[in-house]
Amino acid sequence: MNLNALIDFILVATNESLGRASRASGVSKATLSRRIADLEEQLGVRLIERSARGLKLTEAGELLMSRTEGPLGEVTEALTAAREGLSTPRGRLRVAAPILFSQLAMGGIGARFCAAYPDVVIDVVAEDRLVDLVDEQFDVAIRINPSPDSNLVGRCFAKDRLVVVAAPAIPKPQPGAIRQVASIVTSGLMPTHWRLDGGQLVLEPLPRLQFSSLLMVRDAAIAGGGAALIPQSIAWAPLARGELVQWGTVSEIEPELWVLHTSRRLAAPKVRAFVDFICAQYPDMSLVLRG
Repeated sequence: MNLNALIDFILVATNESLGRASRASGVSKATLSRRIADLEEQLGVRLIERSARGLKLTEAGELLMSRTEGPLGEVTEALTAAREGLSTPRGRLRVAAPILFSQLAMGGIGARFCAAYPDVVIDVVAEDRLVDLVDEQFDVAIRINPSPDSNLVGRCFAKDRLVVVAAPAIPKPQPGAIRQVASIVTSGLMPTHWRLDGGQLVLEPLPRLQFSSLLMVRDAAIAGGGAALIPQSIAWAPLARGELVQWGTVSEIEPELWVLHTSRRLAAPKVRAFVDFICAQYPDMSLVLRG
Protein backbone atom coordinates (compact mmCIF):
# COMPACT_ATOMS: atom_id res chain seq x y z
CA MET A 1 0.00 0.00 0.00
CA ASN A 2 1.25 3.46 -0.94
CA LEU A 3 1.76 5.45 2.28
CA ASN A 4 1.41 8.73 0.37
CA ALA A 5 -2.01 7.65 -0.86
CA LEU A 6 -3.12 6.93 2.69
CA ILE A 7 -1.78 10.29 3.91
CA ASP A 8 -3.58 12.07 1.07
CA PHE A 9 -6.81 10.25 1.90
CA ILE A 10 -6.59 11.51 5.52
CA LEU A 11 -5.82 15.00 4.23
CA VAL A 12 -8.84 15.09 1.91
CA ALA A 13 -11.13 13.51 4.52
CA THR A 14 -10.05 16.05 7.14
CA ASN A 15 -10.54 19.02 4.82
CA GLU A 16 -13.74 17.57 3.28
CA SER A 17 -12.70 19.00 -0.07
CA LEU A 18 -10.11 18.28 -2.74
CA GLY A 19 -9.61 22.01 -3.21
CA ARG A 20 -8.97 22.76 0.45
CA ALA A 21 -6.71 19.71 0.74
CA SER A 22 -4.78 20.87 -2.32
CA ARG A 23 -4.29 24.36 -0.90
CA ALA A 24 -3.22 22.96 2.49
CA SER A 25 -0.69 20.52 1.06
CA GLY A 26 0.45 22.09 -2.21
CA VAL A 27 -0.44 18.86 -4.03
CA SER A 28 -2.63 19.25 -7.09
CA LYS A 29 -6.27 18.16 -6.99
CA ALA A 30 -5.63 15.76 -9.86
CA THR A 31 -2.82 14.04 -7.96
CA LEU A 32 -4.89 13.79 -4.79
CA SER A 33 -7.85 12.36 -6.71
CA ARG A 34 -5.65 9.81 -8.51
CA ARG A 35 -3.98 8.61 -5.30
CA ILE A 36 -7.32 8.13 -3.57
CA ALA A 37 -8.66 6.25 -6.59
CA ASP A 38 -5.56 4.03 -6.51
CA LEU A 39 -6.11 3.39 -2.80
CA GLU A 40 -9.75 2.47 -3.40
CA GLU A 41 -8.62 0.12 -6.18
CA GLN A 42 -6.10 -1.60 -3.89
CA LEU A 43 -8.64 -2.02 -1.09
CA GLY A 44 -11.52 -2.98 -3.37
CA VAL A 45 -13.93 -0.55 -1.67
CA ARG A 46 -15.11 2.98 -2.24
CA LEU A 47 -13.84 5.34 0.44
CA ILE A 48 -15.29 8.67 -0.67
CA GLU A 49 -18.55 9.44 -2.44
CA ARG A 50 -18.15 12.24 -4.94
CA SER A 51 -21.08 14.43 -6.00
CA ALA A 52 -21.91 17.97 -7.01
CA ARG A 53 -22.62 18.72 -3.34
CA GLY A 54 -19.10 17.74 -2.28
CA LEU A 55 -17.32 14.76 -0.75
CA LYS A 56 -18.66 12.36 1.85
CA LEU A 57 -16.92 9.42 3.51
CA THR A 58 -18.45 6.01 3.00
CA GLU A 59 -18.74 3.61 5.92
CA ALA A 60 -15.48 2.01 4.82
CA GLY A 61 -13.90 5.44 4.56
CA GLU A 62 -14.97 6.41 8.08
CA LEU A 63 -13.58 3.13 9.43
CA LEU A 64 -10.24 3.65 7.67
CA MET A 65 -10.11 7.25 8.91
CA SER A 66 -10.74 6.27 12.54
CA ARG A 67 -8.10 3.54 12.50
CA THR A 68 -5.29 5.41 10.76
CA GLU A 69 -5.56 9.13 11.60
CA GLY A 70 -3.77 8.89 14.97
CA PRO A 71 -0.89 6.59 13.93
CA LEU A 72 -0.26 8.56 10.74
CA GLY A 73 -0.18 11.76 12.79
CA GLU A 74 2.57 10.26 14.93
CA VAL A 75 4.53 9.23 11.83
CA THR A 76 4.19 12.74 10.39
CA GLU A 77 5.35 14.32 13.67
CA ALA A 78 8.30 11.95 13.85
CA LEU A 79 9.36 12.81 10.29
CA THR A 80 8.96 16.54 11.02
CA ALA A 81 11.04 16.22 14.19
CA ALA A 82 13.74 14.37 12.28
CA ARG A 83 13.84 17.08 9.60
CA GLU A 84 13.91 19.93 12.09
CA GLY A 85 16.39 18.34 14.45
CA LEU A 86 15.47 17.08 17.88
CA SER A 87 17.18 19.99 19.64
CA THR A 88 15.46 22.79 17.73
CA PRO A 89 12.18 23.93 19.35
CA ARG A 90 10.07 25.95 16.92
CA GLY A 91 6.50 26.70 15.98
CA ARG A 92 3.41 27.70 17.96
CA LEU A 93 3.10 26.32 21.50
CA ARG A 94 -0.44 26.38 22.95
CA VAL A 95 -0.60 26.18 26.74
CA ALA A 96 -3.71 25.85 28.93
CA ALA A 97 -3.17 27.02 32.50
CA PRO A 98 -5.27 27.84 35.61
CA ILE A 99 -6.42 31.44 35.81
CA LEU A 100 -4.62 32.34 39.05
CA PHE A 101 -1.29 30.83 37.97
CA SER A 102 -1.64 32.46 34.54
CA GLN A 103 -2.32 35.90 35.98
CA LEU A 104 0.55 35.82 38.45
CA ALA A 105 3.25 33.82 36.72
CA MET A 106 2.71 32.89 33.06
CA GLY A 107 3.42 36.36 31.68
CA GLY A 108 6.97 36.32 33.00
CA ILE A 109 7.50 32.63 32.29
CA GLY A 110 6.24 33.05 28.72
CA ALA A 111 8.50 36.04 28.08
CA ARG A 112 11.57 34.28 29.45
CA PHE A 113 10.78 31.12 27.48
CA CYS A 114 10.45 33.05 24.20
CA ALA A 115 13.72 34.84 24.92
CA ALA A 116 15.41 31.47 25.36
CA TYR A 117 13.69 29.94 22.30
CA PRO A 118 13.14 32.71 19.72
CA ASP A 119 11.71 30.31 17.11
CA VAL A 120 8.74 29.46 19.36
CA VAL A 121 5.52 31.50 19.48
CA ILE A 122 3.71 30.87 22.76
CA ASP A 123 -0.07 31.09 23.15
CA VAL A 124 -1.34 30.83 26.75
CA VAL A 125 -5.06 30.33 27.44
CA ALA A 126 -6.10 30.95 31.06
CA GLU A 127 -8.96 28.62 32.02
CA ASP A 128 -9.82 26.63 35.12
CA ARG A 129 -11.75 23.96 33.22
CA LEU A 130 -10.08 20.73 32.07
CA VAL A 131 -9.32 21.21 28.38
CA ASP A 132 -9.01 18.28 25.98
CA LEU A 133 -5.47 18.59 24.67
CA VAL A 134 -6.10 16.61 21.49
CA ASP A 135 -9.53 17.88 20.47
CA GLU A 136 -8.74 21.51 21.36
CA GLN A 137 -5.19 21.37 19.94
CA PHE A 138 -3.26 22.28 23.05
CA ASP A 139 0.36 21.19 23.33
CA VAL A 140 0.64 21.51 27.11
CA ALA A 141 -1.68 21.86 30.10
CA ILE A 142 -0.81 23.05 33.59
CA ARG A 143 -3.10 21.54 36.22
CA ILE A 144 -3.42 21.50 39.98
CA ASN A 145 -3.49 18.02 41.56
CA PRO A 146 -4.49 16.32 38.29
CA SER A 147 -6.34 13.01 38.37
CA PRO A 148 -4.46 10.05 36.86
CA ASP A 149 -4.98 9.99 33.08
CA SER A 150 -3.47 7.30 30.89
CA ASN A 151 -3.51 9.71 27.94
CA LEU A 152 -1.34 12.32 29.66
CA VAL A 153 2.20 12.33 31.01
CA GLY A 154 4.13 15.07 32.74
CA ARG A 155 5.99 16.32 35.78
CA CYS A 156 5.17 18.04 39.05
CA PHE A 157 7.12 21.30 38.99
CA ALA A 158 5.93 23.15 42.12
CA LYS A 159 4.07 22.66 45.38
CA ASP A 160 2.08 25.03 47.56
CA ARG A 161 0.43 25.03 50.99
CA LEU A 162 -2.97 26.25 52.13
CA VAL A 163 -2.96 28.63 55.08
CA VAL A 164 -5.68 30.30 57.10
CA VAL A 165 -5.09 34.02 57.42
CA ALA A 166 -6.89 37.05 58.80
CA ALA A 167 -6.31 40.73 59.41
CA PRO A 168 -4.30 41.47 62.60
CA ALA A 169 -7.36 43.05 64.26
CA ILE A 170 -9.30 39.77 64.15
CA PRO A 171 -8.48 37.63 67.21
CA LYS A 172 -7.31 34.09 66.54
CA PRO A 173 -9.55 31.43 68.21
CA GLN A 174 -7.96 29.33 70.93
CA PRO A 175 -7.58 25.54 70.59
CA GLY A 176 -10.30 23.38 72.06
CA ALA A 177 -13.75 22.57 70.69
CA ILE A 178 -14.54 23.34 67.07
CA ARG A 179 -14.51 27.11 66.72
CA GLN A 180 -16.84 28.94 64.34
CA VAL A 181 -15.31 31.87 62.48
CA ALA A 182 -16.64 34.43 60.05
CA SER A 183 -14.94 33.59 56.78
CA ILE A 184 -14.32 34.56 53.18
CA VAL A 185 -14.58 31.64 50.74
CA THR A 186 -14.52 30.55 47.12
CA SER A 187 -16.91 28.04 45.62
CA GLY A 188 -14.06 25.77 44.56
CA LEU A 189 -12.01 25.77 47.77
CA MET A 190 -14.15 25.35 50.90
CA PRO A 191 -13.62 22.29 53.14
CA THR A 192 -16.33 21.83 55.76
CA HIS A 193 -13.76 22.30 58.52
CA TRP A 194 -10.30 23.81 58.54
CA ARG A 195 -7.96 21.56 60.54
CA LEU A 196 -4.87 23.58 61.33
CA ASP A 197 -1.43 22.25 62.20
CA GLY A 198 -2.39 18.60 62.48
CA GLY A 199 -5.73 19.22 64.18
CA GLN A 200 -4.50 21.39 67.06
CA LEU A 201 -7.11 23.96 66.05
CA VAL A 202 -10.29 23.08 64.12
CA LEU A 203 -12.35 25.88 62.62
CA GLU A 204 -15.82 25.80 61.12
CA PRO A 205 -15.99 28.55 58.49
CA LEU A 206 -19.20 30.61 58.45
CA PRO A 207 -19.19 32.25 55.00
CA ARG A 208 -19.84 35.99 55.01
CA LEU A 209 -18.26 36.76 51.65
CA GLN A 210 -17.84 34.54 48.59
CA PHE A 211 -15.71 35.32 45.55
CA SER A 212 -14.77 33.48 42.38
CA SER A 213 -11.15 34.68 42.62
CA LEU A 214 -8.62 33.81 45.33
CA LEU A 215 -7.04 37.22 44.85
CA MET A 216 -10.34 38.84 45.85
CA VAL A 217 -10.53 36.51 48.85
CA ARG A 218 -7.04 37.60 49.91
CA ASP A 219 -7.82 41.28 49.48
CA ALA A 220 -11.07 40.94 51.44
CA ALA A 221 -9.11 39.29 54.26
CA ILE A 222 -6.64 42.17 54.27
CA ALA A 223 -9.61 44.55 54.53
CA GLY A 224 -10.86 42.72 57.64
CA GLY A 225 -13.71 40.76 56.05
CA GLY A 226 -12.95 37.58 57.98
CA ALA A 227 -10.65 34.57 58.03
CA ALA A 228 -9.67 33.02 54.69
CA LEU A 229 -8.13 29.81 53.40
CA ILE A 230 -5.73 30.72 50.58
CA PRO A 231 -2.51 29.44 49.00
CA GLN A 232 0.63 30.50 50.82
CA SER A 233 2.08 31.61 47.48
CA ILE A 234 -0.34 34.58 47.38
CA ALA A 235 -0.32 35.17 51.15
CA TRP A 236 3.41 35.52 51.82
CA ALA A 237 3.75 39.14 50.65
CA PRO A 238 0.91 40.59 52.79
CA LEU A 239 2.08 38.38 55.67
CA ALA A 240 5.56 39.86 55.36
CA ARG A 241 4.11 43.39 55.32
CA GLY A 242 1.99 42.70 58.40
CA GLU A 243 -1.29 43.13 56.53
CA LEU A 244 -2.27 39.56 57.44
CA VAL A 245 -1.41 37.11 60.19
CA GLN A 246 -1.28 33.36 59.69
CA TRP A 247 -3.43 31.21 61.98
CA GLY A 248 -2.09 27.88 60.71
CA THR A 249 -1.61 25.46 57.82
CA VAL A 250 -4.15 22.97 56.46
CA SER A 251 -2.10 19.82 55.92
CA GLU A 252 -4.84 17.62 54.38
CA ILE A 253 -4.72 19.57 51.12
CA GLU A 254 -1.37 20.10 49.41
CA PRO A 255 -1.69 21.78 45.99
CA GLU A 256 0.75 20.48 43.37
CA LEU A 257 1.20 22.02 39.95
CA TRP A 258 1.88 19.64 37.07
CA VAL A 259 2.85 20.33 33.48
CA LEU A 260 1.21 17.72 31.25
CA HIS A 261 1.20 16.72 27.60
CA THR A 262 -0.40 13.93 25.65
CA SER A 263 1.24 10.51 25.71
CA ARG A 264 -0.36 9.42 22.45
CA ARG A 265 2.18 11.17 20.29
CA LEU A 266 5.84 11.93 20.30
CA ALA A 267 6.67 15.00 22.36
CA ALA A 268 7.76 17.75 19.98
CA PRO A 269 10.98 19.65 20.70
CA LYS A 270 8.99 22.74 21.74
CA VAL A 271 7.00 20.65 24.26
CA ARG A 272 10.09 19.03 25.79
CA ALA A 273 11.78 22.41 25.99
CA PHE A 274 8.80 24.01 27.77
CA VAL A 275 8.49 21.17 30.29
CA ASP A 276 12.18 21.43 31.18
CA PHE A 277 12.01 25.23 31.27
CA ILE A 278 9.04 25.58 33.62
CA CYS A 279 10.49 22.95 35.96
CA ALA A 280 13.72 24.94 36.06
CA GLN A 281 11.78 28.04 37.17
CA TYR A 282 11.06 26.33 40.51
CA PRO A 283 14.27 24.47 41.42
CA ASP A 284 13.24 23.98 45.05
CA MET A 285 9.61 23.11 44.11
CA SER A 286 8.43 26.13 46.13
CA LEU A 287 5.59 27.94 44.40
CA VAL A 288 6.71 31.53 44.77
CA LEU A 289 4.68 33.16 42.03
CA ARG A 290 6.53 35.84 40.16
CA GLY A 291 5.85 37.72 36.98
